Amino acid sequence: MRRISIGSPVDLRKSFPRSMRVKLEGYVHLARMIDKCRAVLAGTEGEYIYPCPTDDRLMEFAGITADQFTAIVKANPTDDGVVEWFRRTTKPHQPAELGKWNEMMLKRGPSTPEKQDYFNKLRDAVDPSRTDLTAWADLQDLEEGRHVPRQEPVS
Repeated sequence: MRRISIGSPVDLRKSFPRSMRVKLEGYVHLARMIDKCRAVLAGTEGEYIYPCPTDDRLMEFAGITADQFTAIVKANPTDDGVVEWFRRTTKPHQPAELGKWNEMMLKRGPSTPEKQDYFNKLRDAVDPSRTDLTAWADLQDLEEGRHVPRQEPVS
């Protein structure tokens, strides 16, 4: 687990937050949300948005608010403190329910024709050959220079 201290927050103008795929406390996106929140608190978020709609989905599922999350990230210099608070505070989920939610988050793609056009524009700016991508998580990883395996066509 990568530890981030408030004394040296992640600078999202120079680097990327962790991938949405990185799990903390069993949740996808939590590590990324911590990175973005820390960057906003430090004024180093660059083009990243916190809270964004994906952050809102995680907070709604967990039963917390952005104000609560921001306050706890501000008060805890490491992931461990945030994770401990998250464990104590959030709505409990059975492993199968959490697994299903994580899978939905990682496979979630554009939900309207307008969002599909936007997705395609972003994807094409990075790699127009990657027409196999359908999920926002894959597009984020591609944009941030992470390896994204090619998807096999569905037959």
